[in-house]
Amino acid sequence: MKATIYFLATPSANLSAFVILGIIIVLLGAILRYFKQPYIIAYILAGILLGDYGFGIITDQKLITTMGDIGLILLMFFIGMEISLPELVKNWKVAVLGTFVQVIASVLLAALIGYFLSWKINQIVTIGFVISLSSSAIVIKLLQDNGEINTSTGKNVLSILLMQDILIVPMMIITNYLGGHPPTIQESVLQIIGGILVIGAILWIWRKKEIEIPFSQYVASDREIQVFVALIICFGCAVMTAFFGLSAALGAFVGGMVIHATRSATWFHDSLHAFRVMFVALFFVSVGMMIDLKYLVDHWVAVSLIIIAVYISNHFINTVVLHYFGRNWKKSLYGGALLGQVGELSFVLGASAYSAQIISNFTYQLMIMVISLTLLISPFWVTLTKKIIGKP
Repeated sequence: MKATIYFLATPSANLSAFVILGIIIVLLGAILRYFKQPYIIAYILAGILLGDYGFGIITDQKLITTMGDIGLILLMFFIGMEISLPELVKNWKVAVLGTFVQVIASVLLAALIGYFLSWKINQIVTIGFVISLSSSAIVIKLLQDNGEINTSTGKNVLSILLMQDILIVPMMIITNYLGGHPPTIQESVLQIIGGILVIGAILWIWRKKEIEIPFSQYVASDREIQVFVALIICFGCAVMTAFFGLSAALGAFVGGMVIHATRSATWFHDSLHAFRVMFVALFFVSVGMMIDLKYLVDHWVAVSLIIIAVYISNHFINTVVLHYFGRNWKKSLYGGALLGQVGELSFVLGASAYSAQIISNFTYQLMIMVISLTLLISPFWVTLTKKIIGKP
């Protein structure tokens, strides 16, 4: 009989669920670290075990997902603090051309599959968009764990991920048009204004080189105020971009670049590090909670074939793109492996396509399963690639 602890029932139930979650993560994390695997896998497995499709100990997926979204914002803020804008601008060709090639190639692949399965054009474009996006959360965490954020491969991969985050807005608009629900004039105007402001902020950071935060000398000596100032800047930037219909994570990333330009990243990092660890873990737990083991058992052939096709195609496309700009096969193959999975923003595209009746309920469930499992498999795929090619 399923033992259920209702997550929002009482304060003690809340605490019990978090304690059990913490114990599972610690145990799984210890086992995975012994085999030199990242904690990401422990977080996702904990979500599978404790969610509705596991033992049902955590039943409020919406709450965990919301907290996980906060983790993604914090993660992007931290990455922004580590990124030198001049270095990122140098990779604009990889970001712009590489991302567009990836999207076009993914849509063409979906068209090839759709030809045999009699898909409509709106289904082809939507599925192509979904598989073209990689996971910022997974890739950035793997790069951080391996100390590769500032390597040439890390910079190229990050530039592609940033461009994908920007492209999610036009993808959403196109998806809504294909489903017969175009955005209103007000929404379009807001998104255009938001895009101009983000570009203006990036240009301002690039030209200023170094920025000074008002009263920073007073904040730097007060540990408690530092936490709130850091939270205000991180989530303030996220709220502004979300208001304009853009990605909240994109706003946090730009906010992080502002902090990098102030040369104050050290105390910002120290103030928010514990928050980031906890909320990023909850993001991956929420991914694990979406994996329905019964659905996987019933449709394992279809799920397995699609995952293999996605990984091979994404790995191949991104490897070719990175090799064209970098001319180094080992680094390109490694970068392709990092970008091989389907990303968390694809959940948003899939939900939008389902609500617009572009895809059926079965296809939507299949999409959720494929995205979730590619996120789980990604660390293993990257590790396997590194073993095959050697040190990149």
